[in-house]
Amino acid sequence: MAEMVKVIHRGKEYEYPVGTKYAEIAKDFQSEYGYTIVLANVNDKLRELFHVLHDDCRIEFEDLTGASAHKAYKRSASLLLIKAFYDIVGKENIESFKVDFSIGAAYYCAYEGKKELTDDIVLKVKERMSELVADKAPIRKTASTVGKVKRIFHDLGMKDKEKLLKYRRNDRINIYSLEDFQDYFYGYMVPDCGYIRYFDLFRYGEGLMLQLPERKKPDEVPPFKDSPKLFETMLSASKWGHMMEIDTVGDLNDAISEGHMNEVILVQEALVESRIAEIAKDIVSRGNVKFVMIAGPSSSGKTTFSRRLSIELRAHGMRPHPIEIDNYFKNREDTPKDENGDYDFECLEAIDVEGFNRDMNSLLEGKTVELPRFNFKTGAREYKGDYLTLDASDILVCEGIHGLNDELSHTLPKESKYKIYISALTSLNVDEHNRVPTTDVRLMRRMVRDYYTRGSSVSRTLGMWLSVRRGEEKYIFPFQESADAMFNSAHIYEISALKSYVEPLLFRVGPDDPGYQEAKRLLKFLQYFLSIDTAGIPHNSIVREFIGGSIF
Repeated sequence: MAEMVKVIHRGKEYEYPVGTKYAEIAKDFQSEYGYTIVLANVNDKLRELFHVLHDDCRIEFEDLTGASAHKAYKRSASLLLIKAFYDIVGKENIESFKVDFSIGAAYYCAYEGKKELTDDIVLKVKERMSELVADKAPIRKTASTVGKVKRIFHDLGMKDKEKLLKYRRNDRINIYSLEDFQDYFYGYMVPDCGYIRYFDLFRYGEGLMLQLPERKKPDEVPPFKDSPKLFETMLSASKWGHMMEIDTVGDLNDAISEGHMNEVILVQEALVESRIAEIAKDIVSRGNVKFVMIAGPSSSGKTTFSRRLSIELRAHGMRPHPIEIDNYFKNREDTPKDENGDYDFECLEAIDVEGFNRDMNSLLEGKTVELPRFNFKTGAREYKGDYLTLDASDILVCEGIHGLNDELSHTLPKESKYKIYISALTSLNVDEHNRVPTTDVRLMRRMVRDYYTRGSSVSRTLGMWLSVRRGEEKYIFPFQESADAMFNSAHIYEISALKSYVEPLLFRVGPDDPGYQEAKRLLKFLQYFLSIDTAGIPHNSIVREFIGGSIF
């Protein structure tokens, strides 16, 4: 008779034979979850469903709406696509297949090889993916020595993975297999392809797009939202990384270990400077711009960017004046509340829109205006003699969450506004098949800045992050394509710069903290990077806004 162990799920006790897969246990509780279960949380440790039961334990499950489960779905879909692409195109014809960057809920994938990428090939790849889903082809996980895995990737021509593993500290590594195809992935996977039912695949530009579900609606494939300006910005960043020969973390680690970081930092900063100068020149060339409206998601580097842009505008003979749109917050008692009864500081209705328009129009008319300052301690606007009058060379640099939304500045002449979208759109990949999510870079930026400049713990930052992301998706991202210019504030070396600051903070997050799993994930992620001495980072760098030492 099989040995039985106790399993506690949501306060109730059950018994299962030793060796039972978590996937089998999940079937017994699937009805208690809204969507397909993807991961198990066993004694506060996330486990993939193909693992088996050994001892008495507490177990919870994470369905597709969970953060880790949603990532596991997208990661598994990437493996499914890569396997199908190799099947259809043939290993001998593929020089490179890269899961390059995301556009909304889609992944853009770049291909280089002997065969031309055609609509017919993409259709056959999609059909092959559907075959594997219908067959519920198992995704297997095996542990092997680093040396053996490096030889596997060498034979497959995956030099990026071979290079990454050079910096691997552990002697053993997990690899995933789908039929005869083997690959390395950072993070959890689903047990078989039958879980990956929702996707679309189509040609886009010189590559292809893998469209996937959004976390809030994980059982449907949303229509692709074309974002040509964002796509060109991401593609430009990717091409620049390729030009610098730093496409992946392994490339970056090589540059660090070989002593090339001074050059990398200086070239990166020169690129940033030239892009800001380009935007400033465009603003001035239009001749009638009086309002530069800047918006972007949290920790994009808006403060440093607006200061550096102002310097460039001065160099072109303009006199810029900063306007923080947050100073037009309504007094606390007039601030709207959300569905939970909490003040909603992110909605447009929290801003005195009419007051902002009245003041800006008065300035356009040559009138003198006393500008407000919002006192965040008292929750009220104050007037302390900040008077401003505009002349021909004056220009206002307005920064705030709703800067790109024309409803904020609805009475201002369209030709008087120049809108800039800024975000940290990292082009660096762990390797060709594992992306570095742009949100991870911004999250680490915010952790370091919040702790060192605002006295806020990592636990608090992690706890607020989901709410922050929801606000961005509602109030910022829908307006990004309306921008006159996009600015990418990501620095190719910055995770190596942030590492020594953020790692000690993440280690403080304990097992009882709601952010524990996310902290563990980020700590594991940071293991791939060598750290750098930050002394060589210029004091006007956007990175300095987060690690300290900025002249701004």
